[in-house]
Amino acid sequence: MLTPYRPARVVMLSSLALAVVTWLGACSKKDASADSARAADSAAAAAPQMAPMDTAKPASATLNDAQIAHVAVTANSIDSAAGVMAKQKGTAKSVKDFGQTMINDHTAVNKQAVALATKLGVTPEDNDVSRSLKTAADASTANLQGKTGADFDKGYIDNEVSYHQTVLDALDKTLIPAAQNAELKGLLEKVRPSIAAHLARAKDIQTALNK
Repeated sequence: MLTPYRPARVVMLSSLALAVVTWLGACSKKDASADSARAADSAAAAAPQMAPMDTAKPASATLNDAQIAHVAVTANSIDSAAGVMAKQKGTAKSVKDFGQTMINDHTAVNKQAVALATKLGVTPEDNDVSRSLKTAADASTANLQGKTGADFDKGYIDNEVSYHQTVLDALDKTLIPAAQNAELKGLLEKVRPSIAAHLARAKDIQTALNK
């Protein structure tokens, strides 16, 4: 978990979601190909000893703890920055209030993550997922900056719904299962209910704005 994005670096979070899903899908295909190759090489010599492939293992389980920490910080930083933009450009009170909640909650999580990394002597490590998030953020900033009024409110909340669903899926399928350090895993598990609550709240606001 590193330094947060500056407020200007806000995302169109649906693009962020697509970047993460695309990367995870690519990893899954790569891992599956590697497993198939290894199975073919060993089948002739030791077929009786071959174990069945663990298809339930998350595709990105190869992420180490330092990389997981970097992904988590990047995700928190992105949503904090998006919250700043919501406070500045939002018109509906619910949108402004939600943006403030994102600033407060995600900034707090990043502080906990940085403190944990310092305690463990771990330096968060940049990786493909983090870079995908940053690239999507840079490419999508102008989309929300170009919106005003009700269009901005709707665009922001739609993105928040997509974003939090993606983060929740990543926690459940990738980050928590792959974390090796017990304290890091514990922090991710502690954060999960807040992400789920953010998603539920964003959906409620989305429904209200669409009426």
